[in-house]
Amino acid sequence: MTVANPRPASTLPLPADLYGRRHGDRTLRLLDAMVNARMRWTALTNRRDVAPRADDRRIRVRVVERQVRASDNDVVSLRLAAVDGRALPVWRPGAHLDLELPSGRLRQYSLCGDPADTRTYRIAVRRIPDGDGGSNEVHRDISVGSALVVRGPRNAFPFAVPGHGSPATRLHFVAGGIGITPILPMMRSADSLGVEWTMLYTGRARDTLPFLNEVEGFGARVTVRTDDRYGLPAGAELVDGVRRGSAVYCCGPAPMIGAVAAAVRGIPGVELHSERFSAPPIVDGVPFEIELARSGEVLDVPADRSALDVLLAHRPDQPYSCRQGFCRTCKVRVLSGSADHRDSVLSPTERADGALLTCVSRCAGGRLVLDL
Repeated sequence: MTVANPRPASTLPLPADLYGRRHGDRTLRLLDAMVNARMRWTALTNRRDVAPRADDRRIRVRVVERQVRASDNDVVSLRLAAVDGRALPVWRPGAHLDLELPSGRLRQYSLCGDPADTRTYRIAVRRIPDGDGGSNEVHRDISVGSALVVRGPRNAFPFAVPGHGSPATRLHFVAGGIGITPILPMMRSADSLGVEWTMLYTGRARDTLPFLNEVEGFGARVTVRTDDRYGLPAGAELVDGVRRGSAVYCCGPAPMIGAVAAAVRGIPGVELHSERFSAPPIVDGVPFEIELARSGEVLDVPADRSALDVLLAHRPDQPYSCRQGFCRTCKVRVLSGSADHRDSVLSPTERADGALLTCVSRCAGGRLVLDL
C-alpha cells in the first residue's frame, strides 16, 4: 500500500450516529469512565506485547426479514435481530459476522446495513451452485423466523475516514458483484460526511448486481459497468479518475483486486485498501500431511489446498474467519514438524512456541503433528 503525504486534518465534524448511537444513560457513562481509566492504567503498567484477538462473542439472533437482492434471484439479504430484543454490538463499515449455520458450517458475511441501526444487522449471500454448500444452505433452509447464532462483529476491512484517520482527501470505491456488501456502508458514511468520492460497480450483467437500486440512488458519483456490455475491465478503467491524495477501497474477486493493485502502483500518493471473499492463491505449495495428535488421524494436504480446507472437510466446526492469515481464529499448535509460516501476524516467539495459522501456513514437505 502506498500512502499519500500527510496533510492537515479536515475540520469536517463526524455525525453523532455515524458508528451507532452514543450512550445516553448515566450508568453507562460512569462505566465507560471506569473502563477508560482502567485502560489508561494498563497502558502505563503493562509493557507486554499486545496481540490482536478474535472476537468470539456469540449472539443468538432471529431472521426478521429476507429479501431477494438481485434480479437473477441468486442474492438474498437477511435482517437479523437479537432473540432477546436487546441492542446489538455496534460496528463500523467494513465489518463482518461469522454465521453459524444449522449444519455446523461457519461462514463469513459482510454487514451491509446501517451502523446507526443498533437493533438489526443486515447481511447478503450470493448462492454459489457448485460451492461448498454454505450459500446453498442459506438460500434453501433459512427463512423469516429462523434462529441462528452469529459471532462478532469483526472488522478485517476497516474504513479510515479522510481527515479522521486517513491523509486522503477523496475516495474511490470499486466493487465487483457481491463485493458491494462491505462497500455500501462506506459509501453512506462518505456521503454523510460530504467527502469527495466516486464509485465503480462492476459484474457480469445488471441482473446479477445486488443492491443495484440502492447503489444507483447515489446518482452521478456511481458508474455501473457490466461485462456483457463492455467486456472485462482493465485495471486503468477500474481506477479511472484516481489521483494523488485518493484512497481506494476495493472488494470483489481476486483477479479484479489484482488489476486494481497493479494500476494503483503507477499512481503516486494513493492508499489502497482491499478485501476479497476467497482465500489467496497458494504459491509454491507442496503436498504434506497433518496428523491430529488426539485421534492419530492423518490427513493429506495437496499442493493446491490449504491445511484449513482439509481440516474443514473432516471437521466442519473447526474455527476460522478471514482465510487470509491475519485474524488468528484458525490458530493451532504444532507439536512436531517444520512449519512454513505464511501469515502476517504471528510473532517470532509465537511461532517458536508452535503457533500456526492453518488458513495460509503450510509445511515444506513431510508431516505436521497438530494439537487437535
